[in-house]
Amino acid sequence: MLGKLLVLFLLLPFLELYLLLVLGRQIGSLPTLALVVCTGLFGMLLARIQGFLVVRRLVLKLQAGELPGDEILNGILVLLGAVFLLTPGLVTDTAGFLLLLPGTREIARKIIRRKLQQALEEGQVWIFRR
Repeated sequence: MLGKLLVLFLLLPFLELYLLLVLGRQIGSLPTLALVVCTGLFGMLLARIQGFLVVRRLVLKLQAGELPGDEILNGILVLLGAVFLLTPGLVTDTAGFLLLLPGTREIARKIIRRKLQQALEEGQVWIFRR
């Protein structure tokens, strides 16, 4: 897992830079910069809206006396999407937008739940109590 993260953090910036340079050559540097700024601003707006909706559903679950499991994971994914959108680049912006859209966020949530369940069953995750 650590090796995959290391590769991701080393290769992703180079990929982002390469794509920005290619796009800059195709459409020009100012339109490329404008695209990065606009996706960031639009992403922040979308993150804010989705964040409020997630918090609202979380509060409704708590008021109904239910545990908000899916809502918490949705909140984490919205936060991660917002972080991706604040990171300049086309790949991270795409990942951020995908995590902010309810349909694709649902797919990501199901994948994470399945991976977490598998890790729990295989004993790869330990829960500690104080």
